[in-house]
Amino acid sequence: MKKRLIYKLFPSYLVITLLSLFAVSWYALSFTRQFYLERTRADLEVSGRMLEKQVRHLLVPLDAAALDQLCKDVAGETVTRVTVILPDGRVVADSDESPDNMANHLDREEIRDAFRGNVGMRIRYSDTLQRNMMYVAMPLYVGEKLAGVLRTSIPVTAIDERIGSIRFRIAIGALLVALMASVVSWYVSKRITAPIERMREGARHFAEGDLAHRLLLPQTREFSGLAETMNQMAVQLQQRLEEITNQRRTTEAVLSSMREGVIATDLDQRVISINPAAARMFNASMPAVTGRSVLEVIRNHDFQTLMDRCLATGETLEGDIVYHQNGERTINVVLTPLMDVASKRIGGLVVINDVSQLRRLENMRRDFAASVSHEIKTPLTAIKGFVETLSTGTLEDREETRRFLDIIEKHVNRLAAIIEELMQLSRIERDDEIQQIGMEHCRIADVLNTAIHLCKEASQEKGIAVRLSCEADLSGYFDATLLEQAAVNLLDNAIKYSPEDSVILIEALKSTGEIEIRFKDQGIGIAKKHLSRLFERFYRVDKARSRKLGGTGLGLAIVKHIAQAHGGTITVESELERGSTFTLHLPLSDAT
Repeated sequence: MKKRLIYKLFPSYLVITLLSLFAVSWYALSFTRQFYLERTRADLEVSGRMLEKQVRHLLVPLDAAALDQLCKDVAGETVTRVTVILPDGRVVADSDESPDNMANHLDREEIRDAFRGNVGMRIRYSDTLQRNMMYVAMPLYVGEKLAGVLRTSIPVTAIDERIGSIRFRIAIGALLVALMASVVSWYVSKRITAPIERMREGARHFAEGDLAHRLLLPQTREFSGLAETMNQMAVQLQQRLEEITNQRRTTEAVLSSMREGVIATDLDQRVISINPAAARMFNASMPAVTGRSVLEVIRNHDFQTLMDRCLATGETLEGDIVYHQNGERTINVVLTPLMDVASKRIGGLVVINDVSQLRRLENMRRDFAASVSHEIKTPLTAIKGFVETLSTGTLEDREETRRFLDIIEKHVNRLAAIIEELMQLSRIERDDEIQQIGMEHCRIADVLNTAIHLCKEASQEKGIAVRLSCEADLSGYFDATLLEQAAVNLLDNAIKYSPEDSVILIEALKSTGEIEIRFKDQGIGIAKKHLSRLFERFYRVDKARSRKLGGTGLGLAIVKHIAQAHGGTITVESELERGSTFTLHLPLSDAT
């Protein structure tokens, strides 16, 4: 059976009051006794210090009779007792007893403290005086040698009597306060319970969801204010519920539209919430994974290690993990503790981003920077060496000097070619991004014949025959200059790596949905392991042979970007010692 509120409030107030009084009284008594004991200890130590000098004079050489008389004279009619003990524990002087009748004091704790060089203090029962005593012992040094111990003591009976008197007065005061508190507690309890009971019924309507109900205002100002506040609370609660509903919908909309995956877990790593992006990343169903372990969603050892560490230490962790599902992907995960409104850790929050493309581009950027540095540094080093040789003026042979200058010119031209092709590649990429390449109607055969003419000298030097197969009316909308550049690069590449007196076939034709322009040579071919990286900047299959032939390593990269600028691609088929076929694929939508 439930009790009325007044029978809970009144005993509670009374118990609190009594406990408070007891605690205050106990603390006051303890503090008072400790205060008296500290004062007494200080007084005993001061008394000992006043006698210290006189006692030392009688210790060395030892004058036991004079020393005993000094103790009795100093103590006189006071209650303070003075004792002198030698290093072997024997008592040689005492103000109250004959030293001969006293036991060896070496086992006294305060004496042992003094022998260790400290001031010792103990309170214990004295068998000699038959009462509790406070002892303070201090070491006596003559020079650096311990000559004895001076001990002063006083009965603690007087302190206990004073404390007893204080305890009685505090008990009387506490009883009176308790009686007054019980009367006040009863009155206050009655004043509190009456209006609360009246308000309880009205508040029940709020608990049942009837936020349109209003409480009657009691006569008491505080309870009237409480009732009015509760009425306002009902109005604001209704508004807050509507705001929370709207915020929840907004949060769900934000999470649903995020490209990053977001997963919230509890401390046991069970999924609390998952957004659609995360579900798509791991081919999971949002309702199916809720309540299950997050490790069933992301099955990866590195992720499990990060998750365990985050939940164990509360650290915010970030790292890339390699995830294998439908191929290899690199995903960046950020794990942070999930806190409630009281800043208490209740789980973990995982933000996931697929950075496979970004990491691949970063690796390409690093490789590109290293390649550019190497390609530029090689001719610069050669130029610097020959210039230093020429600057010394030690060369008298004009033919040798001319040879050096020719080599320098060759490397300068190589640097100029690298820089020109880099600038050209940059322009193609920029124009492609802002869609400013100059598209015009042109015939494919005209573009290819121009490229063959530009490479004619190089092909004739090696006795290579270049044959073109292209319908005269095959045409489309292209940037003729860029397409010509791509054809020149591919043809020049084929000539460099083809043997003498061989044939290069250029074939242009319509295929399904596109125009294909093929450059087929009878050269040395390319191993399969190099094909996937062949169109990267500065990538070479045979670096020594490529530099010897004067290549910059950018020709195929330029071709790839020209193809992409037209919405097409470049592919390659090759076998070692059987030649290579490079094919430009240009969409028919741009070649009508």
